[in-house]
Amino acid sequence: MDRLESTAERIRTNFEARNAARDQALSQSRELIRLCATAIRASHRDEWEVARDLLAQADAVAADMRGSIEPYPDLLHAGYTQDALKELVEAHVTLALASATPVPEPETLQVEYPAYLNGLCEAASEMRRRCLDELRRGDTAEAERLLAAMDELYDLLVTFDFPDAITGGLRRRVDQLRGVLERTRGDLTNSLRQDKLVRALHDFEEQVGGG
Repeated sequence: MDRLESTAERIRTNFEARNAARDQALSQSRELIRLCATAIRASHRDEWEVARDLLAQADAVAADMRGSIEPYPDLLHAGYTQDALKELVEAHVTLALASATPVPEPETLQVEYPAYLNGLCEAASEMRRRCLDELRRGDTAEAERLLAAMDELYDLLVTFDFPDAITGGLRRRVDQLRGVLERTRGDLTNSLRQDKLVRALHDFEEQVGGG
């Protein structure tokens, strides 16, 4: 029995350390998601310095979280951990797409491939808001660039035809992105037609006035 009690104490010590790491990871994952969401909102307001500072904070939280759960691979691959890292990818890629800078690779962000692909997909969907903002500002060229970026990401992501257990539910997100993409394409098409009509009316008025 002495040996069994010693084994039980060793297991208890391990569980206590694992539980503490889990609690810390849960708290850090929530903070990571908050920082990433705030960074994305700042990018939509063109507050680039604020957005990049928030992303730097998010990177630090992610690195600390990965370090604290490194001894426990099951915690690293837990849903809440991977969801938070997916949000980190989304924030980085959203800023890259919005500012027309290179999209970071998964190794640079230190994330698993499923989290990376799902983050790419959500960043592409996030571009709809910016695309509509550009249309309201009258910058149709920038809106077309963003739509082209969304198209390119969709064409890439749709090729990953693997079970959800491997991709982390990517197929459902890609299906949602297709709907977002088509709505955005329709909005841009209507805006371009309206611009064309306004120009035609303006030209007609000038011709009539000149005559």
